Amino acid sequence: MLFRRTFLTGLAAAAIAFTGVSMASAQTVSVDELAVPSPLGDVELGNKNAKVNIIEYASMTCSHCATFHEKTFPELKKKWIDTGKVRFTLREFPLDPLATAGFMLARCAGGDKYYPIVDLLFSQQKNWAFSNKPVEALLSLVKQAGFSQESFEACLKNQQIYDAVNAVRDRAAQKFGVNSTPTFFINGQVYRGALSVEELDKILTPLVGG
Repeated sequence: MLFRRTFLTGLAAAAIAFTGVSMASAQTVSVDELAVPSPLGDVELGNKNAKVNIIEYASMTCSHCATFHEKTFPELKKKWIDTGKVRFTLREFPLDPLATAGFMLARCAGGDKYYPIVDLLFSQQKNWAFSNKPVEALLSLVKQAGFSQESFEACLKNQQIYDAVNAVRDRAAQKFGVNSTPTFFINGQVYRGALSVEELDKILTPLVGG
C-alpha cells in the first residue's frame, strides 16, 4: 500500500521541533469557527459551560510543547480546568511524520486514554522523537499503555485517522494562521509560544472574573 510505505518511511526521518517564544498577538479569530471540531471529534477537559475556552495546537515532536505540558499544564489543570473555570482542548498540528504517528496512537487509544498517551509521549519525547530508531522507540513506549506490535502497526496504517489528524492541522493553518507550535486560542485571542503559569494566570484571571 502506497500510504503505508510512504508514511512509515517518513517516520524514519528526524523529528523537527519548532522553537518559539511566548507572545500575545493582536489577532483574534471567530469563536464559532474555532468551535468546529476535528473530524474525529475534540477531546475536551473541564466544564463545557466554562467562561473561558483554551484551544492549543501542538506537535508531539515540538520541544516547547513538551515543556508546556510538563511544567505548565499540570498547574493549569489543577487551578483552572479541574475547578470548572476553563475548558481545554488539545488539537493536532503535527510538524512531521513522527508527530503525526504520536497523535494517531493517542487517537487509536480512545477518548479516555487520549490525554494519558499525549502526556506519556511529551514526558518521554527525548527518548523517542530524537532517537536513532524513533519507530522502535515509539513502539516500546506505547506498549506501556497497552499497545501490541499488531495494534501499533494497525493504527499507523489507518488512513481515516491519518487524514483526520492532518485535516486538523491544515484547517488551523488555513483558517487561523497557525504556523508554529504551541499556538493557543483563549476565547478567540491568539497566543504563540509556550505560556508560563504566570502568563496564564495573568490572562485567565480577568476572563474568569469573580
